Amino acid sequence: MTLDALLAEATTRLTQAGSTTPRLDAEVLLCHVIGRDRTWLYTWGDRDGERWQRARFAALVAARAQGQPVAYLVGAREFWGLALKTSPDTLIPRPDTEALVEAALARASTPGGTLLDLGTGTGAIALAFAFERPHWQVQGVDVRPAAVALAKRNAQALSITNVYFEESDWFSAFVSQVSTPVFDIIVSNPPYIAADDPHLKQGDVRFEPRSALVAESEGMADLLHVVTYARSFLAVSGWLMLEHGHTQAGGVRAALSQAGYNNVESLRDLAGHERVTLGCFNKPI
Repeated sequence: MTLDALLAEATTRLTQAGSTTPRLDAEVLLCHVIGRDRTWLYTWGDRDGERWQRARFAALVAARAQGQPVAYLVGAREFWGLALKTSPDTLIPRPDTEALVEAALARASTPGGTLLDLGTGTGAIALAFAFERPHWQVQGVDVRPAAVALAKRNAQALSITNVYFEESDWFSAFVSQVSTPVFDIIVSNPPYIAADDPHLKQGDVRFEPRSALVAESEGMADLLHVVTYARSFLAVSGWLMLEHGHTQAGGVRAALSQAGYNNVESLRDLAGHERVTLGCFNKPI
């Protein structure tokens, strides 16, 4: 059977299974199996797939038809043009989160500085920022050891050297340090989904770590925790930037204002939703 025929068959199956991007899913899975990119596939689709390739592809398509995320099946996802390794230990990087990277870059106008990424997961945000600002020092933390290990592997694979990852439950790793570190920018994409949100039973999130998705107080608990404690770790006129759900912008703006942050505003993602809210904290010198 030719590669084109394999793709057509897989696309039909994934369409029937409810995938919103059946052809793309099939192409990504097949390219992973044959070790080629999609351009090669478009050119040489009339070639026959080898028996082991057909068997491996069929297994991946079956798993995708059951709902398993493509990023986990192939072990990778592109973010900010960077190829990141993924695993079920972390959230899958999503294009909407690039709005948080853009916000940080827009406020990193000095030749050098420091940025902290809380709940770094794959390291996507920290690595994208570090790639664009090689003279800045970037640190990413996560409470899950497996996530920290994955972020380190991504940094090594991408040869990004101005970033450091360590295990920490939010700011806990810094509390016992003799000299409290301060950062010019703190960013975070924390858990912000309510425990009873119906979206938890839909799509890729069914397979992602619940601890990285769900927060108490209708999804606001971790956002409010970061707003409160980030003030102790921000440099003078440092920025805090948070990704959140598209209905939470008003609550996050209110929390930042009440906590003493200035220049509070929300930014929109690719779909036009208010997805990132930020504020500047003018702490006493």
